[in-house]
Amino acid sequence: MDSSKADVIGERLLRRFAGSSSRRGLLTKLGAVLVAAPAFPLLPVSRAEAQKPDRSVEAKTSFARSAQTKDDTKCDYWRYCAIDGSLCSCCGGAVNACPAGAQPSPISWVGTCINPDQGKAYLIAYRDCCGKPACGQCGCDNTDRETQLYLQQLNNNIIWCFGTSSMEYHCSTAVLVGAAQ
Repeated sequence: MDSSKADVIGERLLRRFAGSSSRRGLLTKLGAVLVAAPAFPLLPVSRAEAQKPDRSVEAKTSFARSAQTKDDTKCDYWRYCAIDGSLCSCCGGAVNACPAGAQPSPISWVGTCINPDQGKAYLIAYRDCCGKPACGQCGCDNTDRETQLYLQQLNNNIIWCFGTSSMEYHCSTAVLVGAAQ
């Protein structure tokens, strides 16, 4: 196509557009778009963030496939998906309580474990019990969905006895915080 022919076609289109529209009409349409724009996020559209997480993907981890809910003195107990250390339930304490004479750390690491009976995910806070010699019984090292060390609050490779009177590690608890969203 010759450039002069393209110029002629372009000029005709622009003149037709200019003849059928006005500046006021263009400003009116632009104003209507600006007024209506805030309503668009309210429209019922499918959003990835609004979807519930697919727990079936999480349940396919090796720990979740073999987890049980009956015996909290075994490493495959469902709350222990990210625990590392001796279980307080084997050392005179409970799944959520330190044994007598041990002091719970005020800080913890966290994990998200799936209760196999319910199929629901729960946030678990793992807290070390400190101030007594190491228990040495029921040692577990579960790293289901473990994160890298740069996210320390989610990592179980640290002795978490900070803030206690003694940095001597005894055992670890697994306290249920609540349902994961």
